[in-house]
Amino acid sequence: MRLNHLTALLFTSAAALSLQAQANTDIRVTYAGSMGKVMDQSLGPAFAKQNDGKYEGQGQGAYGMARLLASKKITADVFVSITPGPMQILKDAGLIDNAVPVASTSMVVAYSPKGKFAEQFAKAKGTDASWLKVLATPGIKFGRTDPINDPKGQNIIFTLLLAEKYYHQPGIADKILGGYQNPAQTHLEGGLLARLESGQVDAAAGYESEVISAHLPYVALPDEINLSNPAMAKQWYDTVSFSVKDSTGKDKELHTQPMVYYAAVLKNAPHGAAAGKAFIDFMLSQPGQALFKQNGYAAPKGGAVYP
Repeated sequence: MRLNHLTALLFTSAAALSLQAQANTDIRVTYAGSMGKVMDQSLGPAFAKQNDGKYEGQGQGAYGMARLLASKKITADVFVSITPGPMQILKDAGLIDNAVPVASTSMVVAYSPKGKFAEQFAKAKGTDASWLKVLATPGIKFGRTDPINDPKGQNIIFTLLLAEKYYHQPGIADKILGGYQNPAQTHLEGGLLARLESGQVDAAAGYESEVISAHLPYVALPDEINLSNPAMAKQWYDTVSFSVKDSTGKDKELHTQPMVYYAAVLKNAPHGAAAGKAFIDFMLSQPGQALFKQNGYAAPKGGAVYP
């Protein structure tokens, strides 16, 4: 009788420990650097609280992070990227099977409320070329990210090339950029808006979502150039492209991609595929989408990248 009682106690304890292990879900998420606030201050903590686990986030330029994951220099349960491009790196490395849309956004030009051009930007409108002319002012400090390592660095170039056509301002993109890979303008993804907030740069390329999250003023741009509307792809977005030199010195031609955030579970997830799937399910749930919306993100658009 005592043996049976002891066996029952051991079985009950083991079952309780098993249930506790299932309930405690730790998660490590690697994300596009522009998502720092929504991930580290909203989605991550909310998921950890709901699952009685720990959240760890790491973010920088999405292409750079994808390469680190592909080379296994870092690991994550989930990777969240803007545009499908960085996901392709992980697909080619055999680390993901598919990637699903979880949110979307559009390109804007954010400006420093402390900068000497703040008043001019505040008066500018996306409906005309006034904001372009402010950006082209001699002496203005414009910040953007590296087009090799970060989709946003590519997207602002696409936006400016489209703006040349939309506002009939040929040559103004090069005047603003000073070359596609201009080291005087390019900054690490995670620190760009901080530089803007402190007044180190006067204006910066931004996603509407991150700029709203940071409570910074910005110029909203029309759909024809802000890369947010898939219906504009054929007539507008697909008409521009540009080339940059990659790390090996080879020319690489770049084309526009949907301004959609995609999420994927990695096959080498340190906390397991179930944890990764749970986090993606949370992002797509009503509470998760509400947190995205509170941080300035729009609803996901389109379907899975690799259905």
